[in-house]
Amino acid sequence: MSAVRGPKVAIVDNSIDPTLYQPVEHWRAHLGVEWEAFRAPEFLLPDLGKGYTHLILTGSEASVLEREKWVDEEVEFIRDAFRNGLSILGSCYGHQLLALALAGPSHVRRCREPEIGWIPVDVQKNTPLLGRPGRAYSFSLHFDEVTNLADPFVTIASTAICPIQAFGYKGKNIWGLQIHPEIDVPAARALMEDLLPVNPKVRPLYEKALASEPRDSGLIVRIVKRFLAISP
Repeated sequence: MSAVRGPKVAIVDNSIDPTLYQPVEHWRAHLGVEWEAFRAPEFLLPDLGKGYTHLILTGSEASVLEREKWVDEEVEFIRDAFRNGLSILGSCYGHQLLALALAGPSHVRRCREPEIGWIPVDVQKNTPLLGRPGRAYSFSLHFDEVTNLADPFVTIASTAICPIQAFGYKGKNIWGLQIHPEIDVPAARALMEDLLPVNPKVRPLYEKALASEPRDSGLIVRIVKRFLAISP
């Protein structure tokens, strides 16, 4: 009898400046399984022949609306991973990139209002990833969003500003999360403080978020456990 294979995770790191934003560090703290990371902006993507079972698409400082060559290559890679039956989880930019790859460019857009800080998220459907309907809190930092998804996509969470805060794909272990549940409170504070001098126009939004009371429901524990429990 052959041994049961455990999860093998490939993290696709979409950060532009890893000295400013380090999404792999945020994710690795929660995994507890075999993983490797690949820098998509440097045209480094996983080899799907190497036995990866799960794919995590990270956030990015880039906009999904401004697509460079590395983004087009990652979109094709995501489609290949989908065809090969991998489990896929995208967060923030990764959530938008997943919708772009599987639904098309008309399903991503600039959001009417950025969501920065710790936000209330309304879980609408009972799913393995987010559990039962109700309200939860998580860190968020985004300027673009996913829009107008239809079957086989299912919207599973929303906010007043962002109607598609999370989605699933029917019959598959494929999920998109606009929030950043992987970024805990100290890391979120540090990230926003580092971002304060980057864009003066956005600075007041970071300052407002930093002055607010953090609320984090710890969704990441359930998300990682449930995502990794379902193998292709």
